[in-house]
Amino acid sequence: MAGLLEGKSGLIVGGTGDIGKAVAKTLSEEGLRVHLTSRSGTKVRALADKIGGQGHILDFQDSNNLEESLESLMESVGETPDIVVNTAGVFTLDLISDTPLDTFRESLKVNLEGPFAVIRCLLPRMIARGSGVIVNVGYPENVSYSSAKYGLRGLHEVLVEEIKQTGLKACLLEPSATSTRLWDSINPDDNVNLPDRSEMLDPYDVAQAVAFVCNRPANVHIPVLAIEAC
Repeated sequence: MAGLLEGKSGLIVGGTGDIGKAVAKTLSEEGLRVHLTSRSGTKVRALADKIGGQGHILDFQDSNNLEESLESLMESVGETPDIVVNTAGVFTLDLISDTPLDTFRESLKVNLEGPFAVIRCLLPRMIARGSGVIVNVGYPENVSYSSAKYGLRGLHEVLVEEIKQTGLKACLLEPSATSTRLWDSINPDDNVNLPDRSEMLDPYDVAQAVAFVCNRPANVHIPVLAIEAC
């Protein structure tokens, strides 16, 4: 598997989150030259140094400057990545009636507008090269998160149609509940309606699925991949 990624470059958006970190480490071990983004310069540089990658600051919540930030990011990266993995996300668990409008808007901004902006920025460059893989990670849970992620699925389905005959591939990776720090404030083990942490996927399970998608031969396209713990 390592041979297929050796010498290629990848951009992991949200690279210091639990899933992003696992994806970055896994793909780096398979020979990918990894670029990571995070809101925290300290965290992203520390992780990049650890895995031999490069860290970059990118904040989806700063939507007024997002286009300029992405252009600066691409100048800093210095190349068009062969693989783009959108893992950044925010998550809360509330009923519709208990969800503040600002929380809903933040979710749309980070979970939907952010990946759209990344794809919009990189797509012309990747199409011009005629190859590449885009992996969007998302799963439905609560009203604001699931609304944004179902929106991401709609965006992904349009993307799949638009990149036909271009040499690019795109996959929507849909993991079931994954044991990340996003659950810490919720404590699902005390909620009978939620799976226990021990029953959830591990971030490295998701990372292995990303690696699987990125390592397929050029003639194999996986537009949607759902994975779950068993």
